[in-house]
Amino acid sequence: MDKLLLLGDEAVAQGAIDAGLSGVYAYPGTPSTEITEYIQASKEAKGRNIVSDWSANEKTAMETAIGMSYAGKKALVCMKHVGLNVAADAFVNSAMTGAHGGLVVVSADDPSMHSSQNEQDSRFYGKFAQIPVLEPSNQQEAYDMTRYAFDLSEKYGTPVMLRLTTRLSHSRAGIIRKEMKEQNKMSLPSDLKQFVLLPAIARKRYNTLLAKQDAFAEEGIQSENNILIDGKDKSMGIIASGIAYNYLLENFPGETIPYPVLKISQYPVSKKVIKSLYDQVESILVLEEGYPIIEEGLRGILDEGKTIKGRMDDTLPMAGELNPRKVRKALGMETPEGYAIPEILEGRPPLLCDGCPHWDSFGALNEALTSYSKGRVLSDIGCYTLSALPPLNSINSCVDMGASITMAIGAAEAGLVPAVAAIGDSTFTHSGMTGLLDAVNKKAPITVLLMDNATTGMTGGQDSAGFGKLENIILGLGVEQEHVRVINPLRRHHDDNVNVFKEELAFEGVSVIIARRECIQTLARRMKQKHAKKETAAS
Repeated sequence: MDKLLLLGDEAVAQGAIDAGLSGVYAYPGTPSTEITEYIQASKEAKGRNIVSDWSANEKTAMETAIGMSYAGKKALVCMKHVGLNVAADAFVNSAMTGAHGGLVVVSADDPSMHSSQNEQDSRFYGKFAQIPVLEPSNQQEAYDMTRYAFDLSEKYGTPVMLRLTTRLSHSRAGIIRKEMKEQNKMSLPSDLKQFVLLPAIARKRYNTLLAKQDAFAEEGIQSENNILIDGKDKSMGIIASGIAYNYLLENFPGETIPYPVLKISQYPVSKKVIKSLYDQVESILVLEEGYPIIEEGLRGILDEGKTIKGRMDDTLPMAGELNPRKVRKALGMETPEGYAIPEILEGRPPLLCDGCPHWDSFGALNEALTSYSKGRVLSDIGCYTLSALPPLNSINSCVDMGASITMAIGAAEAGLVPAVAAIGDSTFTHSGMTGLLDAVNKKAPITVLLMDNATTGMTGGQDSAGFGKLENIILGLGVEQEHVRVINPLRRHHDDNVNVFKEELAFEGVSVIIARRECIQTLARRMKQKHAKKETAAS
């Protein structure tokens, strides 16, 4: 079959296409975005009519994927780690309903928080839901394990999680494709009450899930995703999972690792395979990207006096992503220090793009707020979060998707009146609409700055679910029409925009100011494409 040079995300996407995928559902979030984008751009996917539209948020994506699985077809749902929090209700309950058509959930974690609010480890969610979790070490495994995940899902009638991390998602390597499988035909479960989680049914489904746990653990051995590699030096054994196994290999280029190594790529892990390593070595070093999940379990199961090293004893740092140098140091190998950064070089903080409409939106808001005390702007997650930094210094919070409006309600009810919520168009339709309904029902004295740049800008310009619909949504939620204002965030409209903000800040109720101007990046791409089409037509 073909050899392809792919990102880890792209390897997952190609693996899903080749596994017989019928639909991918996702909300864009780094480092998972490229999975869906690859499928959207794939001619093979188009030829197979694979559904690949963006969902409004991760919960709706998860639920739609469950629906496709219910109807017997293979579904992939993709998100970043904090997106799994949004999808958690449906995700955890999907372990109880089980799957009919193959159901694979990709959660891409972001150790070191390159573009995230936290470092949470999705393996915890997999363990919590009691479903199999796969953790590839390289791009070929990402491809192979995606295919295997669909087989495993259908074999046991369970959703399967595929856990990625930033370095694997966004690094590139060659993969070898395998034969492309046929897509499933539509079919319904033999038990039409399988997905009905009434208590009497749910109790039976839970017992069914519990009964599968030993088989899940045994699968890791049979699939050779969890494999013990012998070594001559028994003074230490190494457990390495996911991309941490790659970091281990990088410290022994062209050499055999002298220590016994247990490579873990599938959870739950059989106790007997861990015991087979534990019994032959004097100490154990655990290398895992993210939280010390394996290490913590190891200390609880087999804490029989042998030294166990890892993140929990500071052999490896508890925070931040691993790298070959950190692993080398943990192995006790000589670790050369890098060059010190010259003092002449200063860090360059991130800024909004030149020409970004958010400059003018926050510029007008800042001026309108000069007569009030500081600390009134509760923000959301998007490019505009950079307005927390100089020179704008505009916002005072960024907690989770959709939190701006609800935090503004709480702050106003505590006496901070007026309170301002700043939210983007895509985030508003993701999880801000329910907060606005709360505000309307409470008649909260808040002003919402809704920045409509016609795209999901922070993750690369994907379609925004509310495009062309925002005013209707806002009015439908009950905001008074005279307090739904639209401004054009351009410097020449600055004075008019400031006056609009002042008027709505003085209103003792819910007002929404829509700042509407296209993202400068999507505008540039659109104009470039338009110019290219003209040149092609002329030639």
